[in-house]
Amino acid sequence: MAVRIRLSRIGKKHIPFFRIVAVDSRRKRNSAVLANIGTYDVLNGKVIRFHEELYQEWISKGALPTDSAKKIYQLFKKGAAAPEKVSEVKAVKPQKEKVAGKKTSAKKESVEVAQEKKVAAKKEVKKATEAAAPEKTPAKKEKTS
Repeated sequence: MAVRIRLSRIGKKHIPFFRIVAVDSRRKRNSAVLANIGTYDVLNGKVIRFHEELYQEWISKGALPTDSAKKIYQLFKKGAAAPEKVSEVKAVKPQKEKVAGKKTSAKKESVEVAQEKKVAAKKEVKKATEAAAPEKTPAKKEKTS
């Protein structure tokens, strides 16, 4: 059996996050794995968890690591920080969220104004109907015994 140590993606859209796994090389990227060796956060450039003893065990059994798995292992050994390019991309992301937050707050305000107008219109209709129709009280019949 040809075993490879490679990455398996578990992140969301536009938020890559990977598991380092030992898997049969003939299988698909996210198929069943033989061993879960660790996890890697691409955006922060950090190795979250890495089981070095499992990695060495699979290497001794003949598993071949991919280039990306080798790089992550070296990153784990060095304890290196995130690359500068990744931090630049991350700095841009909060600015976009602030602009989107302003747009949504303007939309929220317009929705609130529309709701207030609806409530005021309902109150006016209710007052008009109460003024037009006098209240009718049912007459009570007295029992005579």
